[in-house]
Amino acid sequence: MSDLMFKVVTVEEAKKSLEPFIKQLNRQKESVPIEKACGRYTSQNITVGEDVPGFSRSTMDGFAVNSVDTFGASAAMPAYLEVAGEVKMGEEATLELSPGEAMQIATGGMLPPGADAVIMIEDTEWLDDSTIGVLKPVAPGENVVRKGEDISQGEILITENHCLRPQDLGALAAVGIDKVTVWKPLNIGIISTGNELVSPEEQIRPGMIRDINSYTLYGLVQEAGGNPSLYGIVKDDFRELKERVEEALQDNDIVLLSGGSSVGTRDHTLRVLQEMEGFQILFHGISVKPGKPAITAAGNGKLVFGLPGHPVSAMVAFKVLVEPVITGQLQNKQKLNFVKATITRSLSSTPGREDHVRVKLIFKEGQLFAEPVLGKSALINTMVKSHGEIVIPLGEEGVGAGEEVTVELSN
Repeated sequence: MSDLMFKVVTVEEAKKSLEPFIKQLNRQKESVPIEKACGRYTSQNITVGEDVPGFSRSTMDGFAVNSVDTFGASAAMPAYLEVAGEVKMGEEATLELSPGEAMQIATGGMLPPGADAVIMIEDTEWLDDSTIGVLKPVAPGENVVRKGEDISQGEILITENHCLRPQDLGALAAVGIDKVTVWKPLNIGIISTGNELVSPEEQIRPGMIRDINSYTLYGLVQEAGGNPSLYGIVKDDFRELKERVEEALQDNDIVLLSGGSSVGTRDHTLRVLQEMEGFQILFHGISVKPGKPAITAAGNGKLVFGLPGHPVSAMVAFKVLVEPVITGQLQNKQKLNFVKATITRSLSSTPGREDHVRVKLIFKEGQLFAEPVLGKSALINTMVKSHGEIVIPLGEEGVGAGEEVTVELSN
């Protein structure tokens, strides 16, 4: 029996043991058009080569002015300005304003030399064909976006390992970048184990259950930016499991096994990983509920995760261990999908264990509440009904009803 058998480690200890092996994964880069880059992770910092906007421009329809010429203006005592012309959209404004002059401008138009603000058209009145009355003053920079105010030449626009969002694609387009270098998705093989499992399309008989984990893990891998492949169900047979794992390792960077990671007599995952040539077991057991029996091995530039068989346990262990490896964000999670809510009932927790509790969010009388969705880790419906989870840290004994908690939202 392995010395690592259920010597439980904390999540942080587990991640620390993974760090050197994550660097050995065969991560490759590729250049893709920005329209195909949403959800992909950048492989390098992206530095801007130009200002956005490239010129000072109006944010309103109105008149470009030198703000000094409007000081003290009011409806009772307007400031009178001569209209020297009009800024044409899409054209460079070259005519310089002289003191006491204004130039008609549309939203997005280039601010002409000598102007430092725009007075909105509704705050003016035409006195004749070439003269306007300004009915209120404007401050320098008012109704104007200055050159480089949005994005400055030379700044890092997007950092390495950033998951690209729609707004990021727009920013890249704004600075003239139509292709971006991203990490190729890691290939992830998925295997479910257990004599009791059958495929979703099969009829079940007493004692049998349909395979849930293959499909939840497939979706989780996709959501994390990986490229999943299903390798089917393996019965509780050591030789067959070892052969299937070896097959999956030929084509994948990471292999996920669900089921067979605990200490039952039919649980072969530990023995398979012990006998994989070139692999070492990093840990067996993490201080998380649910998800404790997770086991991880590394070797030959690849990783194998043995996840618990209960669906909720498998999903929690995936989120804690596997997702950060796929995204390359082992310590700092980019997605800030958290909200504050008031817990509706007290929850106890065993010190020394990190408890993950599913919750349903309820908005009532202007306040957000988190209602625990309690149930055994074998019940997938608790995940379906929940909107996210709260985490009770290692050193805490629980939370009390009415306390504010942080909810990590499900994607």
